[in-house]
Amino acid sequence: MRKVFFSVPILFLAFSCYAPQRDCKAFTDGKFSFTTVIDGEEVTTTFLRSGDLEIDYFQGKADSSSVRWINDCEYIVRKLSPKNKSEEQAVHMKILSTTDNSYTFEYNMVGASKKSKGTAIKID
Repeated sequence: MRKVFFSVPILFLAFSCYAPQRDCKAFTDGKFSFTTVIDGEEVTTTFLRSGDLEIDYFQGKADSSSVRWINDCEYIVRKLSPKNKSEEQAVHMKILSTTDNSYTFEYNMVGASKKSKGTAIKID
């Protein structure tokens, strides 16, 4: 019983100290791809991000957005030439964890409470 009593706090401390890797600066610029499901169909977007500009390539069309970094792991994306009201709304992106060639992120429309998650893979 004594061994169990001392083992539980040690295990708790070992697991509570785990923090996901977050090397967000490695993903500030580059070429990335993101795959998601829309209306039951898997679709892929490729995007290039450099400084305060992001160019998305989706279904053969390119679209440009401004990027404003809040900190190393969070930024706001806003379309430069929105075609309708919904495209005028900015998107808040937050990098949650990183690997050598990908990052997991959370995103939502600015002001909205519903958040979604995704993973972007660094191509270049």
